[in-house]
Amino acid sequence: MILMFLSFVAGIALATQASLNAHLGQLLTNSLLATFIAFISSAFFTIIGVLVYMREFPSLETVKAVPSYLWFTGGILSAFALATFYYLIPKIGILPLLTFSLAGQLLFSVVSGHFGWFDLPVSTITLNKTLGVAAMLLAIYLINKG
Repeated sequence: MILMFLSFVAGIALATQASLNAHLGQLLTNSLLATFIAFISSAFFTIIGVLVYMREFPSLETVKAVPSYLWFTGGILSAFALATFYYLIPKIGILPLLTFSLAGQLLFSVVSGHFGWFDLPVSTITLNKTLGVAAMLLAIYLINKG
């Protein structure tokens, strides 16, 4: 239950930071600059978290074993997603942005889970999942229809 609550709070944090940084992008008249500032501040706070909470760093062998694409693809996707969020929020609003991005996340996660992409556990598509996704997509449609 605590993990689900933490997920809920993380969702609130995502919506809040996206709104705040979109406003920053508007004030600076550049959503990419707002993205850069967000990543710099995120890096600062992440470094503090690593220094406070990490007890042991990975060995050199462990670091060398990581495929090269894993060192940068997550950052590229994060930068794209956040810059796009900061650009779109002032144009379409936070609710449509987050509901449509939720739809994209939901559909992609069902497909990637079904096929076990990214070395994640396989979670086959079932009738219940299909109905659940359809209900959520209908809800997203109704939310945005107004």
